[in-house]
Amino acid sequence: MDKIFESDILSKRERVERALSHQPVDRVPLHEQLSYNTGVISLYTGKDFPPFGFTGEDVGLVIRMTLDTCFPYIEDKGTDTYTDPEGFTFRNEHWMAWRIGRPFDDEKGAARWLKNKVERMSSTGLNTHTAVQVEKNFPEEKHETFNAEQVREDYRTFMAEFQYRVGETVIIEFSFTGFCDLCDAMGLEIFTFFSLDYPDLLAEYMEVSTTNELNRVEAVADPGLSPVILLPEDFSTMQGPIFPDDFLDRYHYPYVKKVTSAWHDAGIKVIYHSDGNYKKAVPDLLECGVDGFYCLEPSCGMDIIELKTSWPEAVWMGGVDGVDLMENGTPQAVRAEVHRQIKETNAFNTGGLFVASSSEINPPIPPENFKAMVDAVGECNNPDF
Repeated sequence: MDKIFESDILSKRERVERALSHQPVDRVPLHEQLSYNTGVISLYTGKDFPPFGFTGEDVGLVIRMTLDTCFPYIEDKGTDTYTDPEGFTFRNEHWMAWRIGRPFDDEKGAARWLKNKVERMSSTGLNTHTAVQVEKNFPEEKHETFNAEQVREDYRTFMAEFQYRVGETVIIEFSFTGFCDLCDAMGLEIFTFFSLDYPDLLAEYMEVSTTNELNRVEAVADPGLSPVILLPEDFSTMQGPIFPDDFLDRYHYPYVKKVTSAWHDAGIKVIYHSDGNYKKAVPDLLECGVDGFYCLEPSCGMDIIELKTSWPEAVWMGGVDGVDLMENGTPQAVRAEVHRQIKETNAFNTGGLFVASSSEINPPIPPENFKAMVDAVGECNNPDF
């Protein structure tokens, strides 16, 4: 059994499943994204790396040593600029990438682009993420249309190879409705005008995108691979949701509900992610069936203790401030915050809590602060378990 601490009683999988089901745990599970911080990878492997000079195997080893759950790590993207087949130009900067050019500059051009995209998605059965994931992980495979058997085989191969690197750590993969993808692709200003002028095309896109994702879920969902999935759909600022309630009621929540239900049918829990302050939307998202929430930014008003107390039926992940505390605080302050979260949420007996930063372990975070977060969890064991 992979142990992070000598005092561990449960396996990682057992601990994760109990926390997801609100059952008592021997200790609170740890989650994180560890793709980016050279100092952290050096600290735990005992190797000196130049910036971003470590390998996926190195990251996998550190994940195995420190985490109960993890996201698939992100490989170094380099520092190039490229244009994809749809005409979007991207700038890579190691682990980050952002759009620097679009094949349109107003809502009319965006509508023409999306109409072609919807036709292509309808004919191929592929969403953007499905196609990119296949191309990235299996470049030798040519998927021109959705093939459930091939997608399933590719997904299982990807999960098995990644699982080999991270040991018994539970992998949390991703699922998408397409809502955030579209807003990101257009940019908020163009998306706003587009949604007002072309509501039927937006609705058609959401139907096709979600249908394609439901077909993918049916092909790949397997609780033996992982008991939990992440549904990342950023839609909030520091002040609250970007979009009004009636807009979310029409274009977002129904599709979150459909995708969540499909994963539930396979026996898999769904954690919803957004940055910002989406506290106002929590009741609506719970009505959609999601099991919990990830990325809780205290600086935006998302205090994990308040949230878990207000909605104890949900699972809460990622409440350790990733900027003011993890980047600029001391190891002692990090340790104190982790202890506070564990004790004040009664997580030993009620589950429903995963310790993680509110962002990711980004390069500015001192390695000793990440170690303090991990060690603090190990210092808090359930005496009654």
